[in-house]
Amino acid sequence: MAEKRVRRTQQSVNREVLESRILRSAEIAFAAKGFSGASMERIAEISKISKQNLIYYFPNKDLLYKRVLKEILDIWIEKLSFLENHGDTPEAVIRNYVREKMRLSRLYPNGSKVFAHEIISGAPVLKEYLVSHLKPQFDRDVALVKSWIDKGLIDDIDPEHLFFTIWAATQTYADFSIQMEVLLGKTSLQQADFERAENAVTDFVVRALGAKKNS
Repeated sequence: MAEKRVRRTQQSVNREVLESRILRSAEIAFAAKGFSGASMERIAEISKISKQNLIYYFPNKDLLYKRVLKEILDIWIEKLSFLENHGDTPEAVIRNYVREKMRLSRLYPNGSKVFAHEIISGAPVLKEYLVSHLKPQFDRDVALVKSWIDKGLIDDIDPEHLFFTIWAATQTYADFSIQMEVLLGKTSLQQADFERAENAVTDFVVRALGAKKNS
């Protein structure tokens, strides 16, 4: 009995590993060619599995595309809530937030590009999910920033556009990485480049808010 449980556990682990590989491969294909241009054959090729095996896990391209989009959004929602750092000072919260957002842009550049394509297209697949999952957290985080303003911990700024500015400033290193590479004279962005960007964006935001270190 114990041997069967171990076997089932190993099978579950193997399935999770393969699904993750498929999703990363799908991100590459969708980021490069968009939904219409990407094919299941190409995704299988990048995943180094047969198309039949790919279809076993994801029966069609629509399902795979939705899974890629929802996964990247779920990662952002899980990692980027201001409320997770509720007890910290505004500056500490902002620095942690920008650091994590920049890290996700570095680790999931293709997922970010797929998300950007979807939003530019009017979010035909993701709109309801944005409303049901992203909007509630966004409202909670905006409320927290407003409480900082009420307490005099930061300057009186527009909370909603604070987030829009941070998202734009951090996601550009994934969505428009080629532009950054050309202008910085790089063949690819390295971790040191992201760390430099993180420091620059964080300092810019903190100074703009007038966040008080020892509040």
